[in-house]
Amino acid sequence: MTEPAETIYLDALLTPNRSLSERGFAIGMAIVAVVFFLTGLMFWSMGAAPILGFFGLDMLAIWLAFRLSFRKLREQTHITVTARQIRMCHTDAKGREKIAEVPTAFARVELDEPLTSTSWLRIEHGRTAWVIGRFLTVEERKSLASRLRSALRDARSERLPA
Repeated sequence: MTEPAETIYLDALLTPNRSLSERGFAIGMAIVAVVFFLTGLMFWSMGAAPILGFFGLDMLAIWLAFRLSFRKLREQTHITVTARQIRMCHTDAKGREKIAEVPTAFARVELDEPLTSTSWLRIEHGRTAWVIGRFLTVEERKSLASRLRSALRDARSERLPA
């Protein structure tokens, strides 16, 4: 016989906020390239030919900065709350995974007060704490903390019915 499926009280995938799409990046780089090229031609016509090379280096620096920024967007955290446990799976920008499982009976959700950009959202168990959602905004951390507390309350009520 198969076991009945566990009830999932929260299944959240946390990803960094994306302010620029790949298409927007391509359009922005095309505009910068055209402006740099036309400005470089103007300087070249005045006899300052090396400026074209420096504009090329500037383009390379801008492209590299955006590529590094886009790499950070691959980071994600998957949180699942069931009656038995909270499972956190964090994948960093390089694709490495860290998995932590905490029993719901002993887990606590803590959010530093007062809320600032350095207020970390933590799931604690004993003396061990896991910081989650570092890339979230303050309001998103507050909302996630509320949802996690609610899911924990519901999960515990399944384990310990009144």
